[in-house]
Amino acid sequence: MSHHHTAARVEQSPAVGLRRLPLHAGTRQLAADRALRSSRQVDTSTGVWVRVSELAAKDPRRVAVVTGAEMITYQQLSRRVDQIRAALLAERCGPGDRIAVAGPRSADTIAMFLAIESLGAAYLPLAPDWPVARVAGVLRHAQPRCLLLNGSDNVFASTVTQAAVEAHVPVVAAPVMCGDVGPHIAPRVVADNEPRYIIHTSGTTGRPKGAVVNQLGLMNHLWSMVARLRLTASDRVAFTASPAYVISIWQMLAVLLVGGSVSIVADADMRFARHLVASAAQTEVTVMELVPTVIGWIVHEARRRSAAPALPSLRCLISTGEKLDPGLAGGVLSTLPQAGFFNAYGSTECSDDVALHLVTSTDLAAPLLPVGIPVPNVAFYLLTDEGGTWRAAEPGETGELWIGGHAVGAGYLNDQERTRDSFFVDEFDPSSRTGRIYRTGDIAKFGNGIAYCLGRADRQVKIAGVRIELDEVEAAVSRIPGVLRCAVVAEYRGGGAQLVAYYNAESEISQENIFALLHSSLPKVMIPRHWMRIDDLPRNDNGKVDYRALVESGEKI
Repeated sequence: MSHHHTAARVEQSPAVGLRRLPLHAGTRQLAADRALRSSRQVDTSTGVWVRVSELAAKDPRRVAVVTGAEMITYQQLSRRVDQIRAALLAERCGPGDRIAVAGPRSADTIAMFLAIESLGAAYLPLAPDWPVARVAGVLRHAQPRCLLLNGSDNVFASTVTQAAVEAHVPVVAAPVMCGDVGPHIAPRVVADNEPRYIIHTSGTTGRPKGAVVNQLGLMNHLWSMVARLRLTASDRVAFTASPAYVISIWQMLAVLLVGGSVSIVADADMRFARHLVASAAQTEVTVMELVPTVIGWIVHEARRRSAAPALPSLRCLISTGEKLDPGLAGGVLSTLPQAGFFNAYGSTECSDDVALHLVTSTDLAAPLLPVGIPVPNVAFYLLTDEGGTWRAAEPGETGELWIGGHAVGAGYLNDQERTRDSFFVDEFDPSSRTGRIYRTGDIAKFGNGIAYCLGRADRQVKIAGVRIELDEVEAAVSRIPGVLRCAVVAEYRGGGAQLVAYYNAESEISQENIFALLHSSLPKVMIPRHWMRIDDLPRNDNGKVDYRALVESGEKI
């Protein structure tokens, strides 16, 4: 075996060397007793590609993927998987390898994942909009066996190829549709800890972190989405996310487990609300998961089309990636009454969504929208740090949220230091199949058996000696009529920290009205002193609000 092949294999025992969490006496049992959890028997040893192959044999003409006006059947998808697998076998790819994939959303993205999965290798997607330096850096760090190139965009192909050359990674073009299908591969039982995919997230050091998700986490998540959303063969799920974002995984795979279909949404249609709504309506999408910003666009478009339902076939809409504002949730319930609206909470490091809450009108009256109960085979623990030693949060007390169970990933690729900072030995569940818990860095509380996420632990500030959760202030600001999106930051001015609110609104809102409304829900110290109305909030590479950019802008009214 060549040196490169050895380097390209994914470490399958990342729990080795993890630290034990220092706990107060009695915390182990208390935290376990107070945890939120649910369980369900799930087949995690059978791969998605096996299900697709079975459906292709059983019902070959059933539609698997819709892309524009083209319908791709399960038989055609299965053949495409075989062709891509043959190309990878020609490059001597095999179990444990990492295989990078680059290209826009397409049916081939799905086929590439399934081909890689069928080999027992790990899928490593790269974003089409990453600059050369970022792609090259990820490739150098990950050292994949090869880079599988998907798409005909010459500029994009040139960029990715340049990065691969710099990183000394061979490039393999996706085979033509009439290519060799290669030898038959028999289904096999897949181990829990077999690495299935690697998603890169932003790192505080400036270098992306490659979160590794194993077979157990992937399949538990996919089947959880099938169960929670009640997916059937009649459903059509919109594939809207960049392939480099973790939500793309379930969007392109979950419904295939039950014989449904995936609708590929073109990049051009994601840029304008009317195009997205038209595309989803035309392809009869029944399920969509989007970030709140895009959901806001859809609500606006639905109101504009008040004469006719905007998305008549839509039955499930999921908000993810950011805190869901109650005002936006109310807008969805009123403009898209035919669709169940879910507030999702999750983490790339934990196989994506680990909780989904069906939002009701009753929730809108509460000060905070719940994220709900954990998906099956996942546990939520609430702990409080007291000088470096952790204790179980008391009932009703806020604490830091930790995740255990099937969803917990294998850590960060080739980065033991950052893995040890976020992943710890699971002290609370001796039967855990991962043996790990993940520190989310989120502040949460439990009430009536469900979880509420208050925001990031690093979004706590002290103003005049009072500890303030900035996300709580944002939640209050978002309830002001007319406010579409908002972000609250602490900026140091005149020798002390002051709260500054940046907001996007349909029209100008008087400060008198703002203060009158906030005084009824917030203490004086928690009301922002400075206000800035802006066209849109800055976003980072993950599409989330870039708070650092807001602070650096230093703008105020």
